[in-house]
Amino acid sequence: MVCLGNICRSPLAEGILQSKLPKEQFEVDSAGTGSWHIGQKPDERSVLIAKNKGLDITHQRGRQINKADFDIFDYIYVMDISNYHNVIALAPDEEAKLKVTMILDELFPGENVDVPDPYFGGQNGFEQVFMMLDEACEIIAQKLKAKH
Repeated sequence: MVCLGNICRSPLAEGILQSKLPKEQFEVDSAGTGSWHIGQKPDERSVLIAKNKGLDITHQRGRQINKADFDIFDYIYVMDISNYHNVIALAPDEEAKLKVTMILDELFPGENVDVPDPYFGGQNGFEQVFMMLDEACEIIAQKLKAKH
C-alpha cells in the first residue's frame, strides 16, 4: 500500500487489508513515495479512525518505498495517480510495473480514481478515506484468498 508520506492513507489500507487476510498466509505492508515521515507513527487522525473501526495501526512506522519492494511483494497498490507515476518510475523492469495498481481500480476499473489525501482536512476526510479503502480492500482480500 503506497501513498505520499505513509502516515494517512497507506497505513489505513495496510491495517484494513491485514484485518481481512490470514496473517500466516499474507504479508501486508505500506510505504510512502516521499521520505518526510520515515520512522514516524501514522497521523493521529488515521490512528483514531482505525481505532474507532476496531483496528490498531499504532505499531506501524513510516518508510519509503524502494526497488527491493518489487522483489518482496506480488502486488503494489497506490492511492493516487501521482503515487502511481512515482512508483512506476522506481520499477526495475516491465514485469515489476505490472504489479502496480491504483487501489480504487478495484471499485472503478480503469478509471484511475484517486483516494483523496485527507492530510489537510478534518476528521471527516479520514472517515471517507477509510470507507473507500475498506470497500476496495474487501475486494482485494476476496481475490487474494481465492487465488492463494
